[in-house]
Amino acid sequence: MTRKMKKTLYRIIAAAVLFLAGMILKRYTYVHAALLIAAYALVGYDVLLKAVKNIGRGKVFDENFLMTVATIGAFGLGDFDEAAAVMLFYQIGELFQAYAVNQSRRSIAQLMDIRPDYANLRRENGELEEVDPEEVAIGDIIVVKPGERVPLDGVVTEGRSSLDTSALTGESIPRDVAEGDAILSGCINMNGLLTVKVTKPFGESTVSKVLELVENASDKKSHSENFISKFAKYYTPSVVFAALALSILPPLFLALTGHGSFLSIFPGWFKRSLIFLVISCPCALVISIPLSFFGGIGGAAKRGILVKGSNYLEAMAQADTLVFDKTGTLTKGVFAVEQVSPADGFDEQTLVELAACAECYSTHPIAVSLRRAHGKDIDKGRIADVTEIAGKGLSARVDGRLVHVGNRKLMEQIDVPCPEGAAYGTVAYVAVDGAYAGFILINDVVKEDSAAAIRALKSCGVAKTVMLTGDSDASGRRVAEQLGLDEVHTQLLPGDKVDLVEKLLAAEKPGAKLAFVGDGLNDAPVLARSDIGIAMGALGSDAAIEAADIVIMTDEPSKIPTAIRIARKTVGIAKQNTWFALIVKIGVMILGALNMANMWAAVFADVGVAVIAILNSLRALNTKDL
Repeated sequence: MTRKMKKTLYRIIAAAVLFLAGMILKRYTYVHAALLIAAYALVGYDVLLKAVKNIGRGKVFDENFLMTVATIGAFGLGDFDEAAAVMLFYQIGELFQAYAVNQSRRSIAQLMDIRPDYANLRRENGELEEVDPEEVAIGDIIVVKPGERVPLDGVVTEGRSSLDTSALTGESIPRDVAEGDAILSGCINMNGLLTVKVTKPFGESTVSKVLELVENASDKKSHSENFISKFAKYYTPSVVFAALALSILPPLFLALTGHGSFLSIFPGWFKRSLIFLVISCPCALVISIPLSFFGGIGGAAKRGILVKGSNYLEAMAQADTLVFDKTGTLTKGVFAVEQVSPADGFDEQTLVELAACAECYSTHPIAVSLRRAHGKDIDKGRIADVTEIAGKGLSARVDGRLVHVGNRKLMEQIDVPCPEGAAYGTVAYVAVDGAYAGFILINDVVKEDSAAAIRALKSCGVAKTVMLTGDSDASGRRVAEQLGLDEVHTQLLPGDKVDLVEKLLAAEKPGAKLAFVGDGLNDAPVLARSDIGIAMGALGSDAAIEAADIVIMTDEPSKIPTAIRIARKTVGIAKQNTWFALIVKIGVMILGALNMANMWAAVFADVGVAVIAILNSLRALNTKDL
């Protein structure tokens, strides 16, 4: 609880004590009045001041004005207890609102804490100097000590450690890093000493981009929030004039038709108009709707899902078609050995070892995957005469044996007959001393949670899942079949992806939204064109993150159905608050106009409804089980 909230709470408690004392001593008229006026002044002076200041600024019709007119009018009619009660309960409602906003901001504040205070810059003489992260340039060397926050994006040049990435990703499992690994700013170094070469200036670093996303999220309002803002703009002055008409026109009409004098009839109708004013205060709507979306954005942030604005959260609730890029989105974008098929006279281990040794000097992803599959250090003294054969593969002598590793064209060139490999993926054929030794199938690795994500999307009611890829037809269809996708389009250029998304958008049902999920630079145009662009942010390109509306910090497709569930829950809460507030207020306003509701009913219709709506809005923060 903030210091301001504590002060308000103490004022409310003191005013409540005075109010109760006044009610107990009601038989002593002057003491009763003095205690209630003191309670009112203690708890309501800031409302009166705001009303006066806003009138001076030309902002007449707001909740402060309504509360001031209603309560002072009640005092004028001698209803001291009701006037004090209205202001007391109004401030209780405001305290609940402040508490709810504070709770919503806590998850956002946790993200804001990722801003580093300093960087340990290594000078040319080897000494470390604490400097502002904004002063560090690309290529500079920084040192991150155990317990410190990584201040800038970079690559580890020395050291080994575990990083706490929970502030960025929402995941509690530490990530191990060693020499050559990229690390992101905002993570906490848990144990080892790391030396890092900076790859991005602070303004372009992950931590800077995350902070910018969070800080700007409230600027992009949902349709519901925009509607409520416009509604309140016209609603408040309308009810003020309606209350004025209610206090004057009926007694005037009754006086003219011989039902008594205007002055004798006016007080009763004036009280009705005051009750009408208290009931009509739009606090529940103006507060609870934005609070619901703010809570939803905060709850999503706790799960490693950054939403750039409540308008995107609202659109996500209507997602009906999900379109995915393949590489780096549904797959890891990392090649791995999937199948080893040795010929007679060779076993799997020997075949992989020979291929890995032949490829030991290559930096090609295929070579990296072969060495990773071998899993052992290679003595390069065993390898000689390495020759690259452009577009086909390479040859090398391993332990004196001539080894060829490459595609079918290479086998044809050296006149080695070989069987057909798999219809998908990349096939590396191996020949030893001019004889066929077998083939190794290398493929992009599907992410562990991709299939579960597609199943979860369908259980969420998403009508269609589509994959767009530049890969071969066989490879793309195999992944689509493996994951259970509804549609797949292969061998696409970046422009082809945009054209296909245009066609899918044109086929969408009214009110339904299309979301595209991607990670690469060539995904930026289609991310921007979609109704909702979702970027895999932790490893995705800067262009994709900039173009996207929602960023998945963990690169996990399973977070997408989570985002949809959070969005739908948030929109549902906002709708519940809207209908609840409108139905109760309109009902009690009608009863008040008919003299069937007193000021206590008005207090419930205003403060009670606001408190209930605010408490309901807090549910948007709870995303643990979604």
